[in-house]
Amino acid sequence: MRDLSTIRKALEDSFDAFETLGTSLTTADWETPSLCPDWNVRAVFEHVVGIENALVSWIPDAVDTPPPFSRANTFAKEVADLDAPAFLERVWSVLDLRRRDLATMDASDLDRPSWTPVGPGSYGRFMEIRVFDFWVHERDITTPLGRPTDDTGARAEIALAEVEGSLGYIVGKKVGLPDGRSIVFHLSGPLERDITVVVDGRAKVVEHVTGTDVEIWTDTLTFIQLACGRLDPQDPIDADRIAWRGDPEFGERAARNLRFTM
Repeated sequence: MRDLSTIRKALEDSFDAFETLGTSLTTADWETPSLCPDWNVRAVFEHVVGIENALVSWIPDAVDTPPPFSRANTFAKEVADLDAPAFLERVWSVLDLRRRDLATMDASDLDRPSWTPVGPGSYGRFMEIRVFDFWVHERDITTPLGRPTDDTGARAEIALAEVEGSLGYIVGKKVGLPDGRSIVFHLSGPLERDITVVVDGRAKVVEHVTGTDVEIWTDTLTFIQLACGRLDPQDPIDADRIAWRGDPEFGERAARNLRFTM
């Protein structure tokens, strides 16, 4: 888990990015289908900010007590009939309240036992997941609109870490790489790195292995969007944004079966 200043800054930057994006959208943009099935751009905003509305002034005290998510539904009802300027005013008011919450947090709050979307954890872990959610949903909007994004920095690192933390499951269960085999993902910009997974009884990320059975090449954005089920794998395959070498069966299976979440 990252430290308080990093998490706070990443969340504040996430809020800023959504506010900046919102002010740039046209009437047609708000109605554009996002990468989330059945959600247009406005529905993505409503979802992300609705969850933040549920988190206003909420501090966890137990792993089995989730936030008051009914507030997300309340937010959706309150903004349903608002035009874009009034809707954005409500968005800004919720995010300003969350900025206030972040300003009053101290490092000990991050260690509080907390409900998280992936099971019992800490409040800091939950907030990292919120950064991941913002990062992915921002691109759910900008990708179909053809808008550029800054895919570097702490927010991108946190988003990539969420996928990397699930690679054992992805490779072992979704790809089905056999015991004793290994695969390396070569990620090009904006975050360049090699991530290696070995199956030794169970699949796990390791620092390095000699003689990898499968190699995958792709960029960070495509990698994360595939892992989040945002893209039809055939599209980046046809566009040469993902390619493989080594065992052809498991190379293709990896390229087509990275999805672990929606």
